[in-house]
Amino acid sequence: MAKIIDGKEVARGFREGIAEETKRVRARYGRPPGLAVVLVGDDPASAVYVRNKERAAKEVGFHSEVHRLPADTTQQALLQLLDQLNRAEEIDGYLVQLPLPPQIDPQAVVRAIDPEKDVDGLTPVQAGRLLLGVQGLRPCTPQGVMELLRSAGVEPDGKEAVVVGRSAIVGKPMAHLLLGAGATVTIAHSHTRNLPDVTRRADILVVAAGRAGLIGSEHVKPGAAVIDVGTNRGEDGKLKGDVRFSEVEPVAGFITPVPGGVGPMTIALLLRNCLEAMKWRSSASLKSPVS
Repeated sequence: MAKIIDGKEVARGFREGIAEETKRVRARYGRPPGLAVVLVGDDPASAVYVRNKERAAKEVGFHSEVHRLPADTTQQALLQLLDQLNRAEEIDGYLVQLPLPPQIDPQAVVRAIDPEKDVDGLTPVQAGRLLLGVQGLRPCTPQGVMELLRSAGVEPDGKEAVVVGRSAIVGKPMAHLLLGAGATVTIAHSHTRNLPDVTRRADILVVAAGRAGLIGSEHVKPGAAVIDVGTNRGEDGKLKGDVRFSEVEPVAGFITPVPGGVGPMTIALLLRNCLEAMKWRSSASLKSPVS
């Protein structure tokens, strides 16, 4: 039976540490870290995520702003807001909640974000720094996965890892972080043939395909660490992962639940990114992540 990795508990420890560090930073610089979130439209899931981020930021002592824009907001109007956030001294990091309405080009939005404030780690500058393995702001969810593995004592070095999913937000950066930690990494996706044959090789299996119940016991090597990034809302309104938990739990060595696994860590790492961004911006003695 797999050991369940409790993301809520690990994230709680992170938030407590961030709250203490925020007190020290505030004493040093005379202000707290500032985090802003931009929400365009009224997507219910996005609204929940934004409220959770706002609440978490306030709980650790951050200055928090949420900019809620109507669904018919033009791309030009959104870019003007991002320019204001880029220049706002009290804002150290911000993100634009996805998905965006169809009239707005997500890539144009990402390119408009100041890389020094890119707490999602999605701008070309930050993505390039991840690729090169140099200091920068990493995407929050993949960072959270790495911290969950660390909390469970799972060392990627020398292990075989498989990432199911190739998105720019999770799959690709996840593969780079595992590679940087010494794992041999395979990326699988919707076009992968004989997926169980590929995933059964994995000592570490990270599933971020966005397909509820995709991974069953036939996909998992006995004793493997299985990290489920999937957040799919079922017809009953409940969140479901990409992994069939009850089926995989008896086979795996470690497993994350949905909800309560990776999700809480994503917000915790968002806060840590914002704290680090403030340090880099505010102290001449600390190297900027984009210099």
